[in-house]
Amino acid sequence: MSIDDPAAGPDSTLDVVVLLDDDAVPIGTAPRATVHSTDTPLHLAFSCHLLDDDGRLLITRRALSKKTWPGVWTNSFCGHPRPGETFEQAVRRHADHELGLDVDEIAPVLPDFRYRAVDAAGVVENEVCPVFTARLAATRRTPTPNPDEVAELVWVEVADVLSVVERAPWALSPWLVAQVDALRLLAD
Repeated sequence: MSIDDPAAGPDSTLDVVVLLDDDAVPIGTAPRATVHSTDTPLHLAFSCHLLDDDGRLLITRRALSKKTWPGVWTNSFCGHPRPGETFEQAVRRHADHELGLDVDEIAPVLPDFRYRAVDAAGVVENEVCPVFTARLAATRRTPTPNPDEVAELVWVEVADVLSVVERAPWALSPWLVAQVDALRLLAD
C-alpha cells in the first residue's frame, strides 16, 4: 500500500480507523474509540515531527485523559487517517485539531514504520505508522494546544531529544523511541 493511496472515498464525519491485515492491506474500519484495548487490531496511523524555522522540533506531552500513554512526552502529533484520506490530509487535519497549526512541506521519513507496544495499563498500540516531517506554514504559527490531546509542549533541539532517547527512553512514548532513525535524519 502506497503511503499516498486513499482507500475509498473520504468521509470526515466518521471517526474511524482503517483496519489492516498482516500485509498492511486495508480490510475494513472500526470506530476509533473502540479500537485501542488489550487486544488492539493492526490498523493504520501516522506520526509527525514538526520543525520550526530554526530546525527545532516540537515535542508534546500527551493529555492525562488519553487512553494510551497519558502524560507521556512524544513526537509533535500523531493520528489515524480516515478511509479515503491521504496521509498529507490527515497530517494537516491533526496539526489543526491537536495544535491549532497549519503545516507545509510534509515529507515521509520512515514510510514503512510499524510497531506494537503495550502501556502500563495493558492497552496495546498496534500500528502501521508512516513517519513524516512537516514545517510550520506561513499562517497560524503559534500553537494553541487542544487540552484533550496535549498537556504541554516545547520546542527543542533534535540533538536534545536524541540524548533523552539514549539516556531515559522510559520517559518517552515507545513509538518516539523507535523512531530514532528519523530523528537522526533530522539532526544531520
